[in-house]
Amino acid sequence: MERSMRVVLLLIRVLTIATITFSIGLCNGIPGWPPLCKESERQALLMFKQDLEDPANRLSSWVAEEGSDCCSWIGVVCDHITGHIHELHLNNSEPYLESSFGGKINPSLLSLKHLNYLDLSNNDFWTTRIPSFFGSMTSLTHLNLGYSSFEGVIPHKLGNLSSLLYLNLISYSLKVDNLQWISGLSLLKHLDLSHVDLSKASDWLQVTNMLPSLVELDMSNCQLHQTPPLPTINFTSLVVLDLSDNSFNSLMPRWVFSIKNLVSLRLTGCDFRGPIPSISQNITSLREIDLSYNYITGQLPSSIQNMTGLTALNLGWNNFNSTIPEWLYSLNNLKSLLLSRNALRGEISSSIGNLKSLRHFDLSGNSISGPIPISLGNLSSLVELDISGNQFNGTFIEVIGKLKMLTDLDISYNSFEGEVSKVSFSNLTKLKHFIANGNSFTLKTSRDWLPPFQLESLRLDSWHLGPEWPMWLQTQTQLTDLSLSGTGISSTIPTWFWNLTFQLGYLNLSHNQLYGEIQNIVAAPVSVVDLGSNQFTGALPIVPTSLYLLDLSNSSFSGSVFHFFCDRLEEPKQLSILHLGNNLLTGKVPDCWMSWQYLRALNLENNHLTGNVPMSLGYLQTLGSLHLRNNHLYGELPNSLQNCTMLSVVDLGGNGFVGSIPIWMGKSLSSLNVLNLRSNEFEGDIPSEICCLKSLQILDLAHNKLSGTIPKCFHNLSAMADLSESFWPTMFMINSSVEASIVVTKGIEMEYTKILKFVKSMDLSCNFMHGEIPEELTDLLALQSLNLSNNCFTGRIPSKLGTMARLESLDFSMNQLDGEIPPSMTNLTFLSHLNLSYNNLTGRIPESTQLQSLDPSSFVGNELCGAPLNKNCSANGVIPPPTVEQDRGGGYRLLEDEWFYVSLGVGFFTGFWIVLGSLLVNMPWSILLSQLLNRIVLKIYHVIVEYV
Repeated sequence: MERSMRVVLLLIRVLTIATITFSIGLCNGIPGWPPLCKESERQALLMFKQDLEDPANRLSSWVAEEGSDCCSWIGVVCDHITGHIHELHLNNSEPYLESSFGGKINPSLLSLKHLNYLDLSNNDFWTTRIPSFFGSMTSLTHLNLGYSSFEGVIPHKLGNLSSLLYLNLISYSLKVDNLQWISGLSLLKHLDLSHVDLSKASDWLQVTNMLPSLVELDMSNCQLHQTPPLPTINFTSLVVLDLSDNSFNSLMPRWVFSIKNLVSLRLTGCDFRGPIPSISQNITSLREIDLSYNYITGQLPSSIQNMTGLTALNLGWNNFNSTIPEWLYSLNNLKSLLLSRNALRGEISSSIGNLKSLRHFDLSGNSISGPIPISLGNLSSLVELDISGNQFNGTFIEVIGKLKMLTDLDISYNSFEGEVSKVSFSNLTKLKHFIANGNSFTLKTSRDWLPPFQLESLRLDSWHLGPEWPMWLQTQTQLTDLSLSGTGISSTIPTWFWNLTFQLGYLNLSHNQLYGEIQNIVAAPVSVVDLGSNQFTGALPIVPTSLYLLDLSNSSFSGSVFHFFCDRLEEPKQLSILHLGNNLLTGKVPDCWMSWQYLRALNLENNHLTGNVPMSLGYLQTLGSLHLRNNHLYGELPNSLQNCTMLSVVDLGGNGFVGSIPIWMGKSLSSLNVLNLRSNEFEGDIPSEICCLKSLQILDLAHNKLSGTIPKCFHNLSAMADLSESFWPTMFMINSSVEASIVVTKGIEMEYTKILKFVKSMDLSCNFMHGEIPEELTDLLALQSLNLSNNCFTGRIPSKLGTMARLESLDFSMNQLDGEIPPSMTNLTFLSHLNLSYNNLTGRIPESTQLQSLDPSSFVGNELCGAPLNKNCSANGVIPPPTVEQDRGGGYRLLEDEWFYVSLGVGFFTGFWIVLGSLLVNMPWSILLSQLLNRIVLKIYHVIVEYV
């Protein structure tokens, strides 16, 4: 027995040594043992490398030297028994283009007969198609080509990879003509086609529904436009479904809530409408639901309450219009609840305290009112809380101050009020982002208060902090975002404050009473600095060349602008948006714009600048907004401005510019939304090229010396004809104080900022234009304001004027229009300002609620009758002759007065012609003088008629 045991032990030792030796042989390639790297496969990899572009030399270990073991090469994984290559991990893990592979994919990969894992993701095979020979690599179980810039049609031969378990083809450049080729991938568990163009794949749902092993399906952002009916649901294994960012524009399909084992459902941004369909009570496996950014209406569906294991529910950016149901507070496993941007109303129930697992809670942009319930303080796990843009009132700190884990708090734009003391913040030691602007809080702390937190973002706009500067700010050394606009601070900016700003990406101290001089502004690269609407004095400060936005408007900065713009010319400026308007700046517009080539918005309005607009302004080829209104500029506009082809707003009003309106404005500035040349000295005709400005929404040429007729091609101004909301590019609506325009409407100047993009107006008043108002002008159906007053227009009011149903303000006064008011004007139901006075109009004022509600002064100086005038019309619609008075003496006096004023007028004009007749020999003077005389005659005539 003992001898047998010795034999057994000896045998075990022999086998152990043999096994270890065999393993070492495999690892080290001992002669006589099977090599780890097959020579044919090594050669295949070397051929593959030859066609590959490798700018970062990531495959430096792939060498052709004898004895080099390819199983030890970077990215290569071999079977430790057979030595065959099983996996190639050639994905780019670095987020840099320089380290990406490119070039071609050599067919030598076909020699890797045992390859089951191929990852080429996050590379740059730009202009390269997915090789069709991939479909012959039938041993593959894992193929990842995501984000590698392959383009073209996905080869159908990939459907031959019957062993595939994982397929990732994420790409912005790939497309398909159908998806039938996928039907053969019966073992597929993971399919990711995100961003692939599937617009032609009408069979997408039927095909994927027949994949019995599918666990995860991602077809987000694939240009899908329909969800076909699905009579039979075969998604028995499906756990994750993502169809986000497709434009289905339909009711939400019922089948998505009938997949029994579904755990994650993401349908964000799909344009689904109507209510959420009923959800089967058997669907209890869901843990994550994201239906945000749709148009879902109605109430929150009560069937969700059966999903007690739900951890994330995102219904934000929809149109739910109910109160928050009580059952929602029973989902006590929720960690994330996002209900932002709906129409939810009512108050938060005290049952909110049941959601003790909640970490992220977003109710922003609703109509929730009332105080915050005390029970909210029980949410001890809460990290992020956003209740901004609601109607909450009362104080908040008693509750919020208990949430010790809070890092992000946004309570902005509510109706909170009251005093806030340092005690309120004593437990908020983890707070990083505190956004509370748009409330009426008063902060009461001592000058030596040391906050318990280190904030990164702080926005307290509209709080009462002043008049002293908040000294506790010097403790917040981690700030990158600070906004204290409109907080009543009345002081200078302390020197120590600029030591904090070198890391600030956003600084807003506007609308305070800050004063003194600013020598130097310190800020982080690519930052926003808004110091507008204060009381600063002195010269403009030195600013970092890396600033993105700078607003120093509405103060009392003075002196020349030369040094601000023209010093340090060797340093290219990164500034994109600059607002220096409404100051006391002097000197000429600088001529060194070649260093400011990134400017997109420039506002120098309401200063005392003089001289010409320099040619170098044409270097600003990305300029989208130019405001030089109300300065003392003169001369002709430089032709170089036609290089600024991205201009969207040009406001040059209130200067002394001369010459004709440049033809190149219509040819080169095709993106114009606003053209304001008001109150200058422009003369001549309006060039027909202006009609090419398809995006023009505001045209103001009033108070110039323009002559000629209205171009009939004005009906080509598409933006004024289109009833859609706006033709504006969103890139210029970044800062409303920069992007503001003055529009004269209803007889008054109005400044439009945030709603500027919705305004559509035309003003040609106070010029010397003549001829008839073209009927084509009535094609501008979207115009809200039209002013042609104080010109010499003749003929009738266009008969189709009533089709311009959006008109709110219409002024044709002080012209020579005749005929009747067209009956179609009764259709102008939005009209609140009308002036047709002092023309030659006759007949009855059309009867409508709108016209009769207007002031009588809108119609004086014409031969009109009917309400709202006190002149009654006869049966045929004309003014009846005056009744002869019983007292003959009175009638004689009336006749005598008439002849007196007529003879007075004749005598006056006879003398006027004798004295000034010689001037008429000069044709330009003749035109101007005749226009002036016409106006004088009309006014005197109307005075006589009114008296009679």
